Amino acid sequence: MKREDIEKRTEELVMPILDSGGYMLWDVEYVKEGQDMYLRVYADKEGGININDCVDISRSLETKLDEEDFIKDAYILEVSSPGLTRKLKKERDYLRSIGKRVDVKLYKALDGLKEFEAELKSFDEGVFVFALEDKDITINEKDISSLRLAFVD
Repeated sequence: MKREDIEKRTEELVMPILDSGGYMLWDVEYVKEGQDMYLRVYADKEGGININDCVDISRSLETKLDEEDFIKDAYILEVSSPGLTRKLKKERDYLRSIGKRVDVKLYKALDGLKEFEAELKSFDEGVFVFALEDKDITINEKDISSLRLAFVD
């Protein structure tokens, strides 16, 4: 089974668990680090997620994964918060982050800027609008190499 298929199936299994507990899914990733494979689920909730939340989600998901048994390799399951400076990767992440400060990295410089912090004003059909200082700038999703929430004091 391909990595993308494992991530997609895991997302399908974890969504009812998260929905019933009032959590939001940020990401699922199946990656190799060193000799080990990791299946990571990043979840959050209003007010933040804590270790007990992660344990509850992990136990429930573990049961479902054992029942389905679709991952043939040995792996380590991790459930955690996506962190304060979480990477934004999917449309749902972009839409949840409208009005927040984000760190933007571009593949090529735009008006002399390749990296900047701005407010995410909108996202629609692959196009972002950011408020940067006293002006709005529009950037296509394909031109952004990395987008993450900014650390704000």
